[in-house]
Amino acid sequence: MNARNEKIVNLLKLRQNDITVFMEEVHKPHNLAAIVRTCDAVGIGDVHAVYPDGMLKACQGTAMGSNRWVKTHEHQNLKDGIKLIKSQGKKVYAAHFSDRAVDFRNIDYTLPTAILVGSEKVGVSDEAAELADEHILVPMLGMVQSLNVSVASAIILYEAQRQREQAGYYDKQQIDQDTFERLRFEWQHPQVKDFCVKHQIRYPLIGENGDIRDEQWHQIRQSVLA
Repeated sequence: MNARNEKIVNLLKLRQNDITVFMEEVHKPHNLAAIVRTCDAVGIGDVHAVYPDGMLKACQGTAMGSNRWVKTHEHQNLKDGIKLIKSQGKKVYAAHFSDRAVDFRNIDYTLPTAILVGSEKVGVSDEAAELADEHILVPMLGMVQSLNVSVASAIILYEAQRQREQAGYYDKQQIDQDTFERLRFEWQHPQVKDFCVKHQIRYPLIGENGDIRDEQWHQIRQSVLA
């Protein structure tokens, strides 16, 4: 097995399939990128977002820069996005200061989970707070009463990672085998992946070492190029 393919295989075996982040109108490029990078670092492969009006194109560009390893699912509105996440069996925890907020360390992140974070300016909206199952907060002991959204996200996600590691969630493959093989191909052969998408043809089969071993696919490719 070549070194790159071995690294990809090992990373995919650590991917968690039932924990995610939902970004509500987070729009600053460095925050978007930092949250997605942290998700990748703790083994999260899918995140969700609702972007501010007029910011979609800019946010898409930022997300695409980080989305080689983490896929961002964009939603037209908050309500539909949260509804989809809840339909997947995930409990939604809003990072939001309120009378019912609890210390983020008191949550069991080994259960299907979505962390909801809000915009840089106003945080989680009233609508989002109402839709969330519970509110969590990072205790603040200084004069400043809020953290940067990407910093708060990282603190919460690494607590989730700690709990999941202790529970053995990183010791066995979490994602299904079809998703595993698709991502192994896409990460190993990004240019071929783009070619397949552009010409609407299937992905080729790859061998144990990550090399393309699919004579039928090569014939399909030649017919497209002819």
